[in-house]
Amino acid sequence: MRKVSRRSFFQGTAAALSATRVIGANDRIAVGLVGIGGRGTGHLNSYAKIQESRITGLCDVNQAARERAQGRLLTATSVKAKEYNDMREMFADKNIDAVSIATPNHWHALATIWACQAGKDVYVEKPASYDIHEGWRMVEVARKTNRMVQVGSQSRSVPIVIRAMQLLNDGAIGKVYLSKGLCFKRRKSIGKTPVEPTPAGVDWDKFLGPAPMRPYTKNRFAYNWHWFWDTGNGDLGNQGVHQMDICRWGMGEAKMPKSVVSTGGKYVYDDDQETPNTQLATYDYGGKEIVFEVRGLLTGPEAGVPVKGGNTVGNLFLGSDGWMWLGGSGFQVYKGESNEKTMDEKGESEDSSTVAHMKNFLAACRSRNHRRLNAEIEIGATSAALCHLANISYRVGRQLQWDDSKRNFVNDSEANKLLTREHRKPYVA
Repeated sequence: MRKVSRRSFFQGTAAALSATRVIGANDRIAVGLVGIGGRGTGHLNSYAKIQESRITGLCDVNQAARERAQGRLLTATSVKAKEYNDMREMFADKNIDAVSIATPNHWHALATIWACQAGKDVYVEKPASYDIHEGWRMVEVARKTNRMVQVGSQSRSVPIVIRAMQLLNDGAIGKVYLSKGLCFKRRKSIGKTPVEPTPAGVDWDKFLGPAPMRPYTKNRFAYNWHWFWDTGNGDLGNQGVHQMDICRWGMGEAKMPKSVVSTGGKYVYDDDQETPNTQLATYDYGGKEIVFEVRGLLTGPEAGVPVKGGNTVGNLFLGSDGWMWLGGSGFQVYKGESNEKTMDEKGESEDSSTVAHMKNFLAACRSRNHRRLNAEIEIGATSAALCHLANISYRVGRQLQWDDSKRNFVNDSEANKLLTREHRKPYVA
């Protein structure tokens, strides 16, 4: 594999294709879906419910995934969409206004950048980027091309979460000094799968894209790509980035910390997974901190919050006057020395939150105002960056000091190398 320098990736010369059209007030926005696996199917189901949009393109490197998506789309809308194996062909199509990206993490940045340069607005799944420099580049390109880029942190469009954040901002538990994210999500062993021929209909080269070329194995494909450093970011960057985003939000949109330390390991299992299944990260903001914990193995509850179906996923906020638990079904507030429950409010389902988040994206596509996006790319890139900081600390095995003025770690060349990665040609921007 030829090394592609960071300069080559972040100062790419791909020309804008101007493959765009003027959207009329009564026009439905034509959306192309990129990546139609598990989460991509969720995108299809959500857009099919939204009157303001119509799905006109389906792109995936897996022919079987395209065929399944076509069947679902036909059942839901009675209309078929054009199919693509290469996302660049979709981005060049003037009949598509916006794209919705649900690829593996290692494709998020490059797909977004290519789409923006081609004149498309973008809804991209979390985490916004695979690494920190990619996130910064996404923000830069979105601004330069005046594209709307929404990250799939749908909690930003959930009324009950918005209310909880407003309460914290208004001092419901006093001064917030600690924000904790919990990702206690039961993950069973993925086992070991051997190298084998790539299945018929799968373009393995395009699946890997900017990642290093590796032989095909079942565990490196489908969902388990999350647990390999080439393509994923572990559960901290998978489920955990949702709670990390809420951690920052509840602390007044906290940016980059003064320092980070993360420990843990891949415990118990002897399998192909590379990323940790047990991880603890602490971020120092001077006078307050964010703590994040990943537990993929069997675990008990936290702060009295019950484990449901093997999972406890949510956020704890500790303040000078009390504390708040915010989970998938709502939030509770406890106050004073007596730990009295003073509030208990319920929320809505995740499915409806995704639809609301996509409607917010489509509205911004019409208004051309990125500030109206609930999870605009700069928000998503910052939340992803905190996950990447912790993973870098974990991988180098020490606490790291961050210099925000220089956008790198203080006197740590090994850690700074992990701010970006090599990109495999021709998958560069």
